Amino acid sequence: MDDDPDGRESGPEDRTPPHPRTGGPARHAVVIGGSIAGLLAAHVLAAHADRVTIVERDRFPDGPRPRSGVPQGSHTHVLLGGGQLALDTLLPGVVAELRELGAPRVGMPRDMVQWQAGAWYRRTPSTDHLLTPTRPLLEWVVRRRVLADPRIRTVERTEVVGLLGTAYRTTGVLLRERGAGTRGAGAKERTGNAAKNGTPSRGGVVTRALAADLVVDASGRGSRAPAWLSAVGAEPPPEETLDSGLVYATRAYRPGKDDGTTDTVGYYVVPNPAQLSGGVALPIEDGRYLVTFSGLRGSEPPSNEEEFADFAASLPHPFLHDWLMRAEPDSPVRSFRNMANVRRRYDRPGRRPAGFLSTGDALCAFNPVYGQGMTVAALNAVALGEALGDRRRTPTTLRVQRAILASSRQAWDISAGADKKMPGVAGNATGTSAADRPANWYLTRVQRRAGGDPVVGTAFRAVLNLKAPLSALFAPRVARAVLFGPAPRTPAGPPMWRESEGEPWDT
Repeated sequence: MDDDPDGRESGPEDRTPPHPRTGGPARHAVVIGGSIAGLLAAHVLAAHADRVTIVERDRFPDGPRPRSGVPQGSHTHVLLGGGQLALDTLLPGVVAELRELGAPRVGMPRDMVQWQAGAWYRRTPSTDHLLTPTRPLLEWVVRRRVLADPRIRTVERTEVVGLLGTAYRTTGVLLRERGAGTRGAGAKERTGNAAKNGTPSRGGVVTRALAADLVVDASGRGSRAPAWLSAVGAEPPPEETLDSGLVYATRAYRPGKDDGTTDTVGYYVVPNPAQLSGGVALPIEDGRYLVTFSGLRGSEPPSNEEEFADFAASLPHPFLHDWLMRAEPDSPVRSFRNMANVRRRYDRPGRRPAGFLSTGDALCAFNPVYGQGMTVAALNAVALGEALGDRRRTPTTLRVQRAILASSRQAWDISAGADKKMPGVAGNATGTSAADRPANWYLTRVQRRAGGDPVVGTAFRAVLNLKAPLSALFAPRVARAVLFGPAPRTPAGPPMWRESEGEPWDT
């Protein structure tokens, strides 16, 4: 065997076989989960395998409609600037397609009335933009693009219940059908193999084996992969958890008639240790808005319709409550409670099988209040493609997994770093070291100045949007403004009109 510089022994079986067009053996990749992370992983893998099968518990809807397997799908979602760049790298032109289908684009800070860290943000010219479609629209557009590839098939209404293989090599997955009825090319494959490979399990439920050279877990934050690995004699990954106890509640609205008192597009109150509740109102397609309130333990937003709008009155200023009083509710209130940051450390050496990878929320899940999930799913897929295509180094399972996790590290540092400061936070990743204190002092100063200083604000937004590394906050020009610049000018109240500062507005 070769000595693997990543810290464990590896042999030829741990290496990605050559591309099929080079004359190597036919290869099959299975992706567990058909959400955004799974779809994008399948798209990348199609360039490295003869065929890819996506196994999905739900039946995919024919249009941009919610799926029961995405319980958070009705809540506010944003695609950060870094996610837009990554998504367009994977599926060129997809962001323009989303815009054509009505996905709004919100400029930051120009289009937003924002309160954060005890101060209002100046509405100066935008340096970054959010895309704010509904989750069903974004997932449908991505799914339509990805499944147009004839190398990618789907097996729907079917769940993975275990891994095939040993602690050293994954050879496929064990499937169990969840309901009657199939569709598409993947369904045909399932029908044929079920008769051939069907095996009764406990309770008379029929399971079947699906062989694969590579298995990618994209089943979300509730992934059962650690238990599956234990069942084949492998070691589950260590988990880092950090839970602030945040609860969401969301309702759709149609905005009231414009009374000319503001030209803003969105409203945002960001929670912090001194302000345990927050709220955001952002446009979605069809001229509607999603309003999401959040609160920590003891400050949870209500789930009933009568009290929902009243929660806005508890925020630092009544501007969002005033907006709601003019708007018309367009949906019931929906709540969501599973908000913990969870990182599974598959990148660490251990007795885990070659041919098994994890991506998306199954690998690293974030507190959704920071809006990072869809962006990180795209960044994970880009990292997967780069690692598989790297001709300088053999893409062993461990190397590829480390590359995927590295693409989510900045988002984790932002989300977990902010949540560590919240009162009552729980988990095994809550600690900070003495070395963290100087950086935390500096970053607190950055946050306080970002709303009023254009130099600091531009860098801060680029980092939060995952377009620039954290080191951008320590660039000489930014550091001078943070450490020695005069106190930035911030509005005394909510800035209801944009500032030009003598610069033309982008369109």
